[in-house]
Amino acid sequence: MSDSYIKMAEESIVALQAVRDNSNTWTAATSYYICYYSLYSLMMKLGIKCEIHSCSLEFMRRHLSEFYSQQDIQIINRAAKARTDLQYYVDRPVDAGTIELISGYCKIFFIKTKDMISRLSEGQVKHIREELRKEAQKGA
Repeated sequence: MSDSYIKMAEESIVALQAVRDNSNTWTAATSYYICYYSLYSLMMKLGIKCEIHSCSLEFMRRHLSEFYSQQDIQIINRAAKARTDLQYYVDRPVDAGTIELISGYCKIFFIKTKDMISRLSEGQVKHIREELRKEAQKGA
């Protein structure tokens, strides 16, 4: 499953080139999905399934700080908000600078995540799963 999500991210990178000059909405959406599919690929490698995007982003914030920087977390959250605003709320414009930032950063995020997946150790997987298990037992 992890490989399937990486392939979806790669397909989205190709799609981004086709929409980048023509649609802010699709540029923002495609950029977000490049990041999200990359993140979800890592989550699948860890054995973590979550179908709610906001929960996946919260999992990233809480449990993947060893892998992702604050900048990574901030940008994927900005990308999620931009995608939502442009696709679902026509009265919420997104500035061109934000769209440019996320469309430029999504490939960096993809490469970083793909590298993390290739370097992921069994010890790291066990540690993250144990953290998540402890958190679930506390009811967080």
